[in-house]
Amino acid sequence: MELLNIFLIAVIGYLVGSLTIKGIELGTAGVLLAALVFGHYGVTVPAFVNDLGIALFVTSVGFIAGPKFFRNLKGNASSYAMLGAVVVLSGAAACTAVIILGGVPTSLATGLFAGALTSTPGLAAAAEAFSGADSQLVAVGYGLAYPFGVVGVVLFVQIIPKLLKVNMTEERNNIASAPAAAKKVTPGKLFACDSLGLMPFCTAVVLGVIIGRISVPLPGGAQFALGAAGGPLISGLVFGHVAHIGRMSLKVKDHVLEVFREFGLVLFLIAAGTNGGRGFVAVLAEHGGMLFVYGAIITMIPLLAGFLFAGRVLKMHLLNNIGSICGGITSTPALGTLIKVSGTNDIAAAYAATYPIALVLVVLSAQFMAILL
Repeated sequence: MELLNIFLIAVIGYLVGSLTIKGIELGTAGVLLAALVFGHYGVTVPAFVNDLGIALFVTSVGFIAGPKFFRNLKGNASSYAMLGAVVVLSGAAACTAVIILGGVPTSLATGLFAGALTSTPGLAAAAEAFSGADSQLVAVGYGLAYPFGVVGVVLFVQIIPKLLKVNMTEERNNIASAPAAAKKVTPGKLFACDSLGLMPFCTAVVLGVIIGRISVPLPGGAQFALGAAGGPLISGLVFGHVAHIGRMSLKVKDHVLEVFREFGLVLFLIAAGTNGGRGFVAVLAEHGGMLFVYGAIITMIPLLAGFLFAGRVLKMHLLNNIGSICGGITSTPALGTLIKVSGTNDIAAAYAATYPIALVLVVLSAQFMAILL
């Protein structure tokens, strides 16, 4: 039944996501909505599905962005770091206001913060900072804020280009990097273990999982780790950048990466949705609808603050701007939608440049709010 449920949710989710209203559609995020409904009625999927989905998605993103990521980062590292900080810290400021002005318990609000920024590592860090009932409230807050954290950003990356009436061809040209430098070993002389590039992809996942499990101590006795998202992203970036080791090719076919990226995203949304759907209605009834509003606010403030800062202060081109914000708010579904809307994979480099700093700051912010508030 679990296998049947996974693919049934995907079928219904894609049907829902394909519905278009005034040119706006949910796309793959429709899978999340379908999964929330299934989860509400008790449908579950193995926890392994979540990790597999994340690993497939972010490793693919790393391979796609790798050839341009390090060149972009070299010239714009400070800009990406500042933007990531603005996005996350403005979200933390909104969360603090919810605690102080809204009277929401710190544990519940910290969960809202992690869900609003769709950060599973942030959820883990916040949960570890509390104990007993407070730890459970963290999970409740995450479940309440997560759906809008996904859907809100997916809609944002579609609405902004339409509101600004941008010329997408010009925007694609603005973010197109120079072609990669020629390698000393020409492609014809490289040895590939398989024709699709599955071996290097699997190797990147293995190394990424190992990297993701490395823990760094944080104040309060908690631990920080890149996890199933951050580790494979980094290894994918490196593999995509170096392209080969000696005469062994590390290339993965583009169509393979596209399939893995989409399938991984779907698996991740199915797992997250069915998990978040359990008890969702009961939680709303118990704690009130304002919690949903607070979660939406914690999502929207970082989006707007990051968009204005990137455009007005950093003078980023639109697609670079929005792609970086997707990384700053750690939203993998929004990246998938933005790639579709923009018609270019180049946007993944901006996402990958901002994502690591945002990942670290979300975890640290959750920890510090738990300690100080």
